[in-house]
Amino acid sequence: MAYGLLKGKRGIISGALDENSIAWKVALKAKEEGAIFTLTNAPIAMRMGGIQELAKACDAQLIPADATSVEDIENLYKQSMDVLGGKIDFVLHSIGMSVNVRKGKSYGDLNYEWMQKGLDISAISLHKFLQVGEKLDAISDWGSVVALSYIAAQRTYSFYSDMAEAKAMLESIARSYGYRYGKAKNVRVNTISQSPTKTKAGSGIEGFDAFYDFAEKMSPLGNATADDCANYAITLFSDLTKYVTMQNLYHDGGYSSTGISEELVTMIQQQNQQ
Repeated sequence: MAYGLLKGKRGIISGALDENSIAWKVALKAKEEGAIFTLTNAPIAMRMGGIQELAKACDAQLIPADATSVEDIENLYKQSMDVLGGKIDFVLHSIGMSVNVRKGKSYGDLNYEWMQKGLDISAISLHKFLQVGEKLDAISDWGSVVALSYIAAQRTYSFYSDMAEAKAMLESIARSYGYRYGKAKNVRVNTISQSPTKTKAGSGIEGFDAFYDFAEKMSPLGNATADDCANYAITLFSDLTKYVTMQNLYHDGGYSSTGISEELVTMIQQQNQQ
């Protein structure tokens, strides 16, 4: 059911790769809620995924951009404003990658050049999106920027490796730039800390399936789906959340506030009795 929450709003949505991507779901929801927007991803990701199909479904123009390149981001904003006919009201930052995780490097044997690359792609890119947006005055007053995070920014998950540092930096940038942009233009900046989600990126992490099941048992509401995360993002783009900023917002079915669930206690007791 659509509510018209984004009617008349213009946006930029980054990171959609395939139909399992949270960014893909956000794009479909944004379209349903009345927004117009451009889609962006790295050129190589655009060749790998099915983003052309999404662009067609959403009536959206594709603008390739390397999230680590200030020049590319400047071009992204300028083209988007030209295509959409005005300043940008919302931006989704759904960008993250660890070369160390992809190549199976253990946390005690990190390649530091790869780590720096991962920090640039996954976290510093948010600062670039915000800084370029501010310098170009590309984001409307009371606009909204949302980035996707994960609870490993606060707690240790051995399988998440140096992506944990990237997400911690991402959340810090959202707070620091959220203060600056709020004072300057009333632009709000938030992160969503999502449940483990079966996306291409998430499923590529070793041990992901086991942890997904663990989180499902821990969360009183169960794991939040990509579709529901998209719904949450839409509310943060809307005028209904005009005074929410600099927050890391957990969207995880209650996982982040649960010490241990009854289901897990029962499972452990049964194992001990065997």
